[in-house]
Amino acid sequence: MHTSDDIGPDRSTLSALLLFLVVASLIGWDLFVDYREGVSWGHLLVEMFILGVSATGAAILWRQLRRTRADLVVAQVEAERWRGESRELLLGLGAAIHNQFARWRLTAAEEEVGLLLLKGLSHKQIAQIRETSERTVREQARALYRKSGLSGRASLSAFFLEDLLLPGAVTEANPQQPGPEKQNA
Repeated sequence: MHTSDDIGPDRSTLSALLLFLVVASLIGWDLFVDYREGVSWGHLLVEMFILGVSATGAAILWRQLRRTRADLVVAQVEAERWRGESRELLLGLGAAIHNQFARWRLTAAEEEVGLLLLKGLSHKQIAQIRETSERTVREQARALYRKSGLSGRASLSAFFLEDLLLPGAVTEANPQQPGPEKQNA
């Protein structure tokens, strides 16, 4: 199961819980000492009230902490389940993308650029990853678009993602026009 330091109870919640517990402990001790020394009932009632507020605050924070931890476990289990269920689908999508690139007869470099474009990387980022010039990446992207018959990055993404929309979902721009895969497959 995946765990992360940036999720879960934050330090402020734990600090507040600890503070309430310390205050309740100190007030409880002070009540014990004051009662043995015969301090007035008014003073003892004020300290009992403060003890009650501190104990209530600690109890509320403790319950919130337990609920947050339980929610975190549920979220982690759900995320792991989703990863397991989607792994096969993602592998199938990857294979489908690779097969389509092969039908377009892309070079290995053009295919790599295409995959990185689909991931949303800029030409500059792709050039850094591939240790080549930005101009080379632009040329490889143009070759990909030319061979595929697509007009650019957006149509490349739409080509592969259009059929992933939920059934019945239609783009508002032009619901009647077939997607690029219908035109170029």
